[in-house]
Amino acid sequence: MSDPTAHHVGITVSDLDRAVDFYTETFGLDLLSEFAVGGDAFAEAVAVEDASAAFAHLDADGAVIELVAYDPAGDSTADPELNRPGAVHLGLSVDDVEAFYADLADDVETLSPPRTTESGTTILFVRDPEGNLIEVLDA
Repeated sequence: MSDPTAHHVGITVSDLDRAVDFYTETFGLDLLSEFAVGGDAFAEAVAVEDASAAFAHLDADGAVIELVAYDPAGDSTADPELNRPGAVHLGLSVDDVEAFYADLADDVETLSPPRTTESGTTILFVRDPEGNLIEVLDA
């Protein structure tokens, strides 16, 4: 067996262009590539009948964030609270969470203003346009 290494973090979205705009504009991530995949092998691999998907890969300082929009699209998931088993979030570090928060566009939803936890880490949770949670923390 080979040693696994991280390849990417995947986030399913309904509007790929809107999601790319959000992640590139809000976080300054670079767009690495855009591509589409379809066919029987893909549909079988993802267990979605007749599936095809459009993908965008973004560079988060060497980590790849994969945004994917499926056709056919599935139902949206309920907004999971962070304490529910199965809830997921993306974590991105920035030089200064407070400054990042101050520069956020007015339409970016946050769970609260930045907070410094007992561990001394300053964190901020924001939602992307699909409602996916992103934890922003000091680098």
